[in-house]
Amino acid sequence: MKQQLEQIRLNGLRALDEAQSLAALEELRVKLLGKKGELTAVLKTMGKLSPEERPVMGQLANSVRADMEQKLEQRKAQLDAAALEAKLAAEAIDVTIPGEPVTLGHQHPMNQVLQEIKDIFVGLGYQVVDGPEVELAQYNFTKLNIEEGHPSRDRSDTFYFTDDDSLLLRTQTSPMQIRAMENTKPPICILAPGRVYRKDEADATHSPMFHQIEGLVVDEGITMGDLKGALVSLMKRIYGEDAVMRFRPHHFPFTEPSCEMDMQCHKCHGTGEVDGQVCSTCHGEGWIELLGAGMVHPKVLEGCGIDPSKYSGFAFGMGLERMAMGRMRINDLRLIFDNDVRFLNQF
Repeated sequence: MKQQLEQIRLNGLRALDEAQSLAALEELRVKLLGKKGELTAVLKTMGKLSPEERPVMGQLANSVRADMEQKLEQRKAQLDAAALEAKLAAEAIDVTIPGEPVTLGHQHPMNQVLQEIKDIFVGLGYQVVDGPEVELAQYNFTKLNIEEGHPSRDRSDTFYFTDDDSLLLRTQTSPMQIRAMENTKPPICILAPGRVYRKDEADATHSPMFHQIEGLVVDEGITMGDLKGALVSLMKRIYGEDAVMRFRPHHFPFTEPSCEMDMQCHKCHGTGEVDGQVCSTCHGEGWIELLGAGMVHPKVLEGCGIDPSKYSGFAFGMGLERMAMGRMRINDLRLIFDNDVRFLNQF
């Protein structure tokens, strides 16, 4: 048995030293030291030895096992190191090769226009304010002189949360005007941008969710001329000095007198046609409605605790998407929401 053990040691150490892969090394471990390995097979015959020989052979067998396990670990470490060296050599990086340029993001075209508008109005002395998108009907309608039964309060136009129609997704940022007048004494000069929601079908100029920018100025001696001057100044800054605009009489419950402001369609240049077809951007009108505006209704001022005999004010509200369409020469509003990088990279 002693000769068998020594022969296992000699052959095993030589085989382990010559193993060229981790797989081969594992096969040798099983062959030499496994449950059915050569060493185990010899140890099973120890029962045939005399009591005096068993301790001696047991000690020798443990020595053989320890030597082979040590050699196994050494060879495994050598093979791991060799594999790492080969991997590093194969994956070597040539630092002299020019790198690929990193693509940097940029502001969405709508945010670019929003920032421009904010900068213009902040320069005119306006304060930018924000408010809740989930709003009370009292602020979204009632305090704005929009009575029960008005079409804008209908469920076909508005997203309500409650059966009594008291809580809704705001349809305009006008509630911020009410909150400002309730909490601030004149002079008031604010700009209120934000998301609003209406049950509109998505088409070239409409979306059920869009962005609105509203402004409010309240002070002594404010006139319709101040309103027109502020809006014309804005449009000239955004669209250029040659931009063509018009004001039309209109009716809004919360302003009196009221008007709408249009810009000549940038696609058909006011003709209503493109290549003999009805212009898809302005629907043949030749003009694109930009905003509604007017002098704040005395009832609205009075409801917010402001004396309408002493103070007057103007308010306006514009759709940011439509402003961006004109500013960026975008023909279809849906492109703004599609997030197609090929489209966005143009801006």
